[in-house]
Formats: sequence, structure tokens, C-alpha cells
Amino acid sequence: MSARDAGLRARVVVAREHFAVDVEVRVAAGETVAVMGPSGAGKSTLLQALAGFATLGAGEIAVDGRVVDRVSTPRVRTEPMRRGIVLLGQNPRLFPHLSVRENVAFGPRAAGTPADAARRDADDWLARVGLPGAGDRRPQELSGGEAQRVAVARALAASPRVVLLDEPLVALDPDTAGDIRRMLREQLTDTTTVAVTHDAADAVALADRLVVIEAGRMTQQGEVREVLAAPASAFVASIAGVNRIEGVASGGGWRRGGVRLLAADAASQALAAGDGAGLAAVFRPSDVHPVAEGGAVNSWPAVVRRIEPTLAGVRVLTDLGAVDLSLPDAGALRPGDALTLHVAPEHVRFVAAS
Repeated sequence: MSARDAGLRARVVVAREHFAVDVEVRVAAGETVAVMGPSGAGKSTLLQALAGFATLGAGEIAVDGRVVDRVSTPRVRTEPMRRGIVLLGQNPRLFPHLSVRENVAFGPRAAGTPADAARRDADDWLARVGLPGAGDRRPQELSGGEAQRVAVARALAASPRVVLLDEPLVALDPDTAGDIRRMLREQLTDTTTVAVTHDAADAVALADRLVVIEAGRMTQQGEVREVLAAPASAFVASIAGVNRIEGVASGGGWRRGGVRLLAADAASQALAAGDGAGLAAVFRPSDVHPVAEGGAVNSWPAVVRRIEPTLAGVRVLTDLGAVDLSLPDAGALRPGDALTLHVAPEHVRFVAAS
């Protein structure tokens, strides 16, 4: 098997009611790729197809160079247990009639490992996920976080070629989710992994690359921090917590109507050199400040649309970007109020508009 073949290679096409999911993904051996997208975009459909629980309408799935699913005549399709892929979701789905140890040992025993050896390995995996000595407990005796740790141990004890994570942390409290996230990062270091998440923190902590799916199509991919820093869509901007406002290149800067912004970095200036080209301005709400009057570079008039409480104060959403303010600075602002905003050029980045 060549290095190119190692890992997961797939093109998944699955028809849905309003659109078809059509996504091509490649994950190198030992790499973790995060998948993000709006609700209903096709993320879980992708995982279901990879795991063998959804039928391909077209495409092909190969694991370590071996085709496990392909639409052809005769059809090539390997059943879920034999394709070397395990799916771990929000519900740990532990067997309630088995002990924790027997839950973890189930996969290896089903694959032919002798019972004593499978149980010893199960105890080792429980220690690795932070539950030493828990083998005799029953699933109903576990907390939500403990049950999810057991589910991870059970999945990895089966020696899968590929692990699929379908938002396994979403039902956990922040402290427990943080602990499980750190444990996953440690245990998945050498495992080919696809992780669906709604949380940018999960993507940054767990993944090497990020794939964005919107309406069944891949709209952006790349290293996690690079994608979040240069969002190609409003959705990616929202998960990155930044303003992304579309306009055009004009005079070495960005323009939308009568508003003009400049950026300080060389890459942004190069993008702005082609007058008339679609251009999006990206900047953090925390880098925007109200000013007494307009006229300065990178200042613009705005109208308050909505005010949302945040942990540090409020986020003021306007007709042209959002600004984060402390409660004293927000004062008596109300929807419909006019104000002038300013962002320094060094805090602005330009990206090509979609």
C-alpha cells in the first residue's frame, strides 16, 4: 500500500429531500479532519454513508487503499463491521446488560480475540481514557462524561482504521467536554479521524484540517486556523466570531457604497489591487470602536439593528458589522440609533468574495 492510499478516500453522493449531498474528502493516515456546516447541511449524512448506514447514490469509499463501497454493477459494498470504520455519536449506546469491561471487550471478542486477552486490553483502554478500575461497573452507574469515555474506549479497542465522531461532546457540560476533548486529542493521535462538530473550539483542539459543508457541497477547506481566519462564507464567519462584509476592491482598498476600508497586511493589499473584483472585509467585533465623528480612514456610519448580551458586555449588531462593547460603553443604545464605527487597518483582512 502506497502512502497515497493510506487513510480514507471518499466521494459521497446521497440524495436528500431538497438537495443531494455531494462531497469528496481525503484524510491521510493518522490525520484528523473536522467537518462543520449549518444544521441540515449534510454533515451527518456524510458520516452515515462513510460508516455504511446510508446508501450511496454515486461515488466510492476506500480505506487504506481498499474499496469498501462503490456504486457499480455488481455493487461493491462492505458491511459496517468489516470496513474498519467506527462511528461515535452523541449517545454512547453502551450495552446496558454488560459491564463496562465487557462493553469495551465486545469488539475485539467479536473479531476473534480470546476472552481473557480482550478483557485485559479493555482494562488497559479504560485506564487510557481516565477510568482505571471501572471495569466492573454497569453503564447505568456512569455519569454522562464517564459513559462517553467508555464509548471512546470501546471504539478504539476494536482497532478501527477510521474513527468517525458525530458531535460526541455536544450533550456534555463545558468542564466535562473539555476533559473529553483533551482525552480524544491524546488517544486519536495516530488514528485517521473525521469529526463533525458545531464548536470551533473542538475543531481547533482536535483537527489538523477543517472542511466546511453547506447545502450538501464543500465550500471551504484547509488548515483549521487558516479557514477560520479567512472565512469564505457568512457561516464560517459566524463560527469564527468575526465580521465578514462583502464589497469590491477599489483604489487599493475595500469599498461598499460610500464606505471604504484599508488593510495593512501585504496579502490583503495584493487582493485589493484589482479594482472591481469581489472582496470581503474581515475583522473582529472586539476590534471595532465607536468614534465621535466620521471622516477618518476606516470609519463608517452605522445603524443599530439588535443588541445581544455577552459574557463581557454586549454585542451591537448594525447594518454594517458588529461591535463588542462593555456595558458602560453601550450606554443607552437602542435599535435604530445611529453611530459611527472605526476599525484600524492593522485589524482588517481582505479575502476574495464568494
